Amino acid sequence: MFSHIMIGTNDLDKAKAFYDKLLGTLEVRPARVDGHRIFYITKTGVFSVSKPINGEPATCANGGTIGFAANSPEQVDKWHAAGVAAGGTPIENPPGIREGAGNKLYLAYLRDLDGNKICAMHRLAN
Repeated sequence: MFSHIMIGTNDLDKAKAFYDKLLGTLEVRPARVDGHRIFYITKTGVFSVSKPINGEPATCANGGTIGFAANSPEQVDKWHAAGVAAGGTPIENPPGIREGAGNKLYLAYLRDLDGNKICAMHRLAN
């Protein structure tokens, strides 16, 4: 559904360590480093983290969320635990089922080290 998503960071090394551990739970290989950016390339899209090229501090998007697809509720739980262990901050409700508009989802939410809102999601059978 998207070609790529890029977010900002103020510390590329810390962001790489955080996302390598977090996305590893979703079977994504460690990032490829390209100067001031890191890239996670999969068959379904590209996620990237970059130091801002304008020299100003990175900030998180107000109201924005980046969702990562998971294969099972257990993988969502593993993602959440890895994120917390790597320094992420749990937000909203604990990982679990959310229902609405005829959909049943298993979700977990975190703020990464720079305050970006991220989640892991698995679609459950209705």
